Amino acid sequence: MKPRSVQWISGLLIAAAFAVLPASAVQVQDIARLKGSESNKILGMGLVVGLNGTGDGGKFAPAMRPLAEMIGRFVDPNTVWTELKDAKNVALVSITAELPANGVREGDRVDVRVSSIGPAKSLKGGTLFMVPLMAPRPDTEMIFAFAEGSVSIEDEDNPTVGVIDNGATLTRDIMTKHVHNGQITLVIDDEHTSWPVARNLAQNINDELAPEGPRLARAIDPKNVTVQIPMWERNDPSLFLSKLMVMSFPTSLMPIEARVVINERTGTIVMSGNVEISPVVISKKGLTITRLSPIPVPDPANPASLEDHFVGLDPADSGGTRLADLIEAFNQLKVDAKDRIEIIKAIDAAGHLHAKLVFEL
Repeated sequence: MKPRSVQWISGLLIAAAFAVLPASAVQVQDIARLKGSESNKILGMGLVVGLNGTGDGGKFAPAMRPLAEMIGRFVDPNTVWTELKDAKNVALVSITAELPANGVREGDRVDVRVSSIGPAKSLKGGTLFMVPLMAPRPDTEMIFAFAEGSVSIEDEDNPTVGVIDNGATLTRDIMTKHVHNGQITLVIDDEHTSWPVARNLAQNINDELAPEGPRLARAIDPKNVTVQIPMWERNDPSLFLSKLMVMSFPTSLMPIEARVVINERTGTIVMSGNVEISPVVISKKGLTITRLSPIPVPDPANPASLEDHFVGLDPADSGGTRLADLIEAFNQLKVDAKDRIEIIKAIDAAGHLHAKLVFEL
């Protein structure tokens, strides 16, 4: 156990670390990326060998022909695919590798995903025979990497798809390019894309980095903001880009879209923004939820049934009933996740949910 003085100092340092972070601001890099920082994919086709009788089988010619060519190249040039009719330990697969958004250098290694194309039952225990990977463009045959290695199955219920950790080795540099004609483009994340955010981001950049003018940033649409790099920074724009990406952007300049995200598989409901609902009466499975004021009080002629099954929304009748009030009513009535989701979907279908409803898979 730490001495009390050490614990106190550690707590003080942690508190200080959080204190320097503005509670009402984010960094530009938290809501936008530099255009050019996109991941790319390279792909190929090849053979997974060493399968325990779960391969394509000798009757599947698309797998047997490349196998015959491989045997002919290394062992017997007279081999033909019809001679491989009993081969069941080979599978023809597609191969893809995703390259990092910030580029790669020759010799870097990336993960590989392999997927069976033919009638193979499983790739478990197989090894990908070395194969070149190229860009997904028909106008180039340039090789970017070579892939090989043992296949691991991630999902036992889907054994015809697997991965090879660090299975591809890059044979050339693939560099990102952010600066074009002296300017960069900030691409705003989808969840923050809007004209107000784009306009406010451009204005904030101009106020911070060019307070005396001329303006550097301009919103060209709800998702993209172009930024001119000052002439004296263009030979080495790294310092300017570093300052730009860590610049503070007040959250007050980011209007939050009212959104409700539902995952029906897990029963999760996530709300953003101040989600409101119109006055509504909900009746389901013996419970009633409405926006009435005041809440009815049970009487001797009608004992506690109302108390058990009735919850008022906005009892003060102040208007602006929130979905959060409905969730609280659900909690009081112990409504299960499935019924909560069905009710919210019904409110949305009736036009009473004032938010974007999103379903997660």
